[in-house]
Amino acid sequence: MSNPNVIQISGQHSNGNGTQQRKSSIDDPPEMRILCFELTHYNKTTQFLLSCAGVFVLYLLYGYLQELIFTEEEFKSYGWFLTLIQFGYYICFGVVERNVEARRSGMPAMQRKIPMKTYVILATLTLGTMGLSNSSLGYLNYPTQVIFKCCKLIPVMIGSILIQGKRYGPLDFAAALAMCIGLAWFTLADSQVSPNFNLFGVAMISGALLCDAAIGNVQEKAMREHKAASSEIVLYSYGLGFIYLFVIMMITGNFFSDFAFCLQHSKEAFFYGFLFSLSGYLGIHFVLALVKSSGAPVAATVTTARKAVTIAISFVFFSKPFTIQYVWSGLIVVLGIYLNVYSKKNKLTLNDIKHKIKHITFNGRTSISRKYLVEV
Repeated sequence: MSNPNVIQISGQHSNGNGTQQRKSSIDDPPEMRILCFELTHYNKTTQFLLSCAGVFVLYLLYGYLQELIFTEEEFKSYGWFLTLIQFGYYICFGVVERNVEARRSGMPAMQRKIPMKTYVILATLTLGTMGLSNSSLGYLNYPTQVIFKCCKLIPVMIGSILIQGKRYGPLDFAAALAMCIGLAWFTLADSQVSPNFNLFGVAMISGALLCDAAIGNVQEKAMREHKAASSEIVLYSYGLGFIYLFVIMMITGNFFSDFAFCLQHSKEAFFYGFLFSLSGYLGIHFVLALVKSSGAPVAATVTTARKAVTIAISFVFFSKPFTIQYVWSGLIVVLGIYLNVYSKKNKLTLNDIKHKIKHITFNGRTSISRKYLVEV
């Protein structure tokens, strides 16, 4: 008779060669893997720090290469085709990774755990965030695009409330308010000093931001309910997104003209595009690991902090107009990030805040009364 408290870990089974099935108690932590690296047996803090390190290193490289490509004036109108190239590379990386995982686990390479209807939604959101984000660089300075992404926490919170039914405290909403103020101030400064500021670019990056916010919550819910690997999510999301974009470009008639242009600039389009896509693909796995271990809002906070560093690097390596208002508005956004991180450690409610205010007020009045009596 089998023991009901023992379960088989997904991906481990008898292969007919005498290999025994791997057993685990039901209290074992869920599998945590980034590419070929097994992180399951590390504690939560170590998993978090490793994921953060991967996000920072890979996405700083990603941001540098992205801006390097779009500093070429000719490429600013080819954002959608570069997105198609990026998705194509992601598919190649995903197929290789799935086959490596299949050899390790003995499971079919293209096995899918998440329903296709979920991937239809994810692919649409992925296409929206990647395509609109790349294309917006034809209308906005790179720091402006990044500062918009820094405020992803706002729609992430809204998405978490609507999609997953989560609740947030007053500090979370204060963080969101600070980010809104900082974002508005930064955008106002950019409109005054940037020669290529365009409201259409603002609309594009805002649409990308909304899609990006929804992706994290849908991914978190899908991974939690179906115990799917991040490689599966990446492969099917970007695979369907590639099909969507390819069909759209064929219908609009832009595919062949864009392809001919990129052939003439193969170094920027395909070589830099390869490095740009590789760093982005690896970075996605670290972000998904962060989402899986810590949740979408925490992942958004980490990626937001990384974007602040990206802005500084952008001003160092690429010449662009600068005003001190960028600094003050950026600091307000950083304040919002700090409040969000602080709220994770201190779950304060409105009643707690009112109690603390009353306590401080009461102590202040008491000390004043005592000082007055002593003087008398």
